[in-house]
Amino acid sequence: MVLLRSSHRNGCTSVRKTWVVVPTCLPIVLRRCHACASGRFRVDGKFRVNANHKLLDAWLLACCTGCGDTTKLTVLERVNVRSVPPELLNRLHDNDSTLAAELLEDPALLRRNRVALDWGRAWRLDTGDKDHQEREVIDVLVRFAARIPVRPVRLIAEGCGLSRAEVERLIAVGKVVSAVRLTGKVSADFTFTLKR
Repeated sequence: MVLLRSSHRNGCTSVRKTWVVVPTCLPIVLRRCHACASGRFRVDGKFRVNANHKLLDAWLLACCTGCGDTTKLTVLERVNVRSVPPELLNRLHDNDSTLAAELLEDPALLRRNRVALDWGRAWRLDTGDKDHQEREVIDVLVRFAARIPVRPVRLIAEGCGLSRAEVERLIAVGKVVSAVRLTGKVSADFTFTLKR
């Protein structure tokens, strides 16, 4: 979506754009492997479900990128079978990769399993057309299709065709402004304005 508007101060036309940070695959799970020195596990959306009488356990399986050993991330632990929604149970049995993606976005699941995620190569930035790169002023809404922590400087550099050093310089001189802190990582929607 692109909107044109006129700046109040100098009469130049600004462009209002929407960019989207989109996952391209599941992130790497960071956890020490008990069989080798690797600390990276690949998730492909497979689950293991185990019932013991009326109690149910469910795990999301992850495979070590170094040795191929499998680790389990606890999804459900000793839960009464009747308390599990049938739709969730079906998705677990069907190895629903969308469910795996949803679970990996859950901070409680990550804390419970003492793991972190590496989104390094698991996302892309969709900016639409590149006609905004020549404009003097652009207003951008950055939306996140998933909870992916990314540095705003990286997004702005990639979306505007600038180096990160140049974006940092523009922030320092007040030519890139936002209501959020642009120096850390964000994983929620935010807006910024770039004035060249």
